Parts: sequence; C-alpha cells; structure tokens
Amino acid sequence: MFPERFSNLPAYAFPRLRALLDHHTPDVSTGGEVVHMTIGEPKHAFPDWVSEIIAKNVAGFNSYPPNDGTPELRGAIADWLKRRFGAEVDPETQVMALNGTREGLYNAAMALCPETKNGEQPVILTPNPFYQVYMIAAISVGAEPHFVNATTASDHLPDFKSLPEDVLKRTSIAYMCSPANPQGAVASEEFWRDLITLGEKHDFQIFADECYSEIYRDAPPVGALKVAQDMGADPERVVVFHSLSKRSNLPGLRSGFVAGGPESIKRIKQLRAYSGAPLPLPLQKVAEKVWADEAHVEENRALYQEKYRIADEVFKGVQGYKGPDAGFFLWLPVENGEDAALKLWKETGVRVLPGEYLSKDTRQGNPGKEYIRVAMVAPKDEMQRGLIKIRDCLFA
Repeated sequence: MFPERFSNLPAYAFPRLRALLDHHTPDVSTGGEVVHMTIGEPKHAFPDWVSEIIAKNVAGFNSYPPNDGTPELRGAIADWLKRRFGAEVDPETQVMALNGTREGLYNAAMALCPETKNGEQPVILTPNPFYQVYMIAAISVGAEPHFVNATTASDHLPDFKSLPEDVLKRTSIAYMCSPANPQGAVASEEFWRDLITLGEKHDFQIFADECYSEIYRDAPPVGALKVAQDMGADPERVVVFHSLSKRSNLPGLRSGFVAGGPESIKRIKQLRAYSGAPLPLPLQKVAEKVWADEAHVEENRALYQEKYRIADEVFKGVQGYKGPDAGFFLWLPVENGEDAALKLWKETGVRVLPGEYLSKDTRQGNPGKEYIRVAMVAPKDEMQRGLIKIRDCLFA
C-alpha cells in the first residue's frame, strides 16, 4: 500500500536528538538556564520596517500571488546578484522566487534530474556532512545518492576530483554548499572552477547552495554563478540558491530564490506551476525591499563577526579547534558526537547536535561521528555562556 523508497530513512536529525536527550533531566545547578545551540534559527533582529511593508500591502492576502515572483521581486534579486557577485541574469527567464530554499533544492532535482545517465541509474553527489534535503531529493527522483566526505584532509570541503570515473559518468547533479553547513568552510574560486570543469567534462549540473554567503569572517565568499560565467561554461551548468533566512534574519518569511540558465529555470517554473506553493504577495513585497537593502545585512554580519571573536577566545588552545570562515556554526572535534551531546545535556543543560546526525556512513567512515555542531544564533551573552560550558565540560 505504501512506497518502499523512504522506508529505510533514519529519523530526521532533531527528532533523533530529542530521543537521545529528552528522557534525561539536565543539571543546571552550576549556573544559568538551558542553552539551546542545536538548530540554525537566526535570533538577531530583522529590519523594523518589515512589519510596515506587510501592513501596507496586507490587501495582497486577498489575491493569489504570482507563481514565479513579481517582476519587481525578480528584478530586485537580479540586481542583488549583479551588485553582490557581478553575475548577470535576466530576471524574466533566469530567476524564480521560492517559498524558502529547501523547496527549491528539492524541486530542482525533480525538474532537472534525468531518468537515466549514459543508460544507467543517475547519481546525485552530495557533500558529507550535508543538508538532509539533498539526499531525499536524490531518493525521490530515483537517483543514487553518493556521499562525498568533507574532512580536515580536504579542508572540510568535498573532494569531488577524487571520485572514480564510473561514478562521474553517471552523475547528473552535484549539490555543493558554500559556505558549508555545518563546517563553515568556504569554497574558493579555484574550487568552483575545478568543480565546474568536472561538470563540463562529465555533463552534470551543479546545485550551489549559497544560503550562508552573507555571514562571513573576512572576505566575502565567491559565487558559483559568476565563476561559471567568467569561465564561459554552459549557461545551464550552475543553478544557485539563496535565502533571506540567514542573510536577513527572516527564517519565518520563507523567502528565497533560484537562478540559473533559461532552460533550467523554465523547467523548474513548469513544475512549480503544477505543484508549488508561491510566496504570499505581501511577503513578496517584503522580500523585494529586503534584497535591495544592505545596511541591515552589514549590521547582522558585524554581530556574527563578534561571535567569531568570542568563540576563538573561548576555545583558544583547544586541540583541533578551527573557527568558521563563514556561517554561524562551530564544528567541534570530540571523541564521539552522541556521547558528547548527552554528557553536555546531562551535566550542563546545553543542547548541541551530534555531527553524525548530519552525515552518512561511507567506506571511508562517517565524517560527522567525531564532531558536534554548535549553532551561534542565541544572543551574545547567552551564546558565550553556552560556549564556556561546552569548553569546561568537554575540553577541560
């Protein structure tokens, strides 16, 4: 009666974490309350004018919204891509608004992955650790997900160039997250050039998940679309995804976009017309203004840069510690992620996520098993208190 394709999925990361921790009562007698550092839900303030825009456009809730995004929203997105990365896109044919990027990352595979590649089952490459939607998208389209480990040996970026020929010849899509969730590593221009060259050679598309691109320590991360354009690559080679959740502290707005070649966007739009859920019109008006404003982004970035400095100071001298180059997660080395998360919760009331909940076992091992992910999204003082507890409990 029910399909088998999802029957062997493990529990999603957060229900799995609750099963690990919730039947234990934490000891908070050492000071302070429970500190939640598991989910990457931004807690900094979003621009105060957001509510004014919603109020001004509230009548839009009385209408079905444009499926692909209003012309003004798509224009604001195209302008931002040009201003931020120097990438040129036609807002009419190369941009589509999304109801959060997770929808786009999933539906793009549905729209663009072929049924076969060179007469065989297609492969979809995903970094390991990874954002879980990459795997479920691969399974949904009948592709084989292939997990490419990202470890200290490869600077916490997936080593796509090491893949064997028999995998590459079947590859249809490669997901790549930069800045990386959870490690905070950033793909260089050289990395993107190598991956795009590989895609050109073996004719696969690259889905560049760049949702953390505006939160960084020093230099702004390069964009995959701009690199592809500079190389003169096939215009359909790279599809990029961005979001207002992290950039603008608006995870509840559920607003992002996908941009790429005209044929790719045409096919994603076609699927969206049948099965998608467009962003309500008042929220599209908000997104239009938010993409056009950089002042709040710079303020937000400064807050995270201060958090980087705090984390670097707290974990100074801790063996294996490497602060993130971008994003808002710490990827801390431990002996066993589950054991460390349970110990932290029971002894301090700090909740973190075991790294293996974000990764899969491979022949080369599980690259998340000896890590915990720590989200630095709480207010500064609360975050600092949580980091000190982590250090004193696990690294003293």
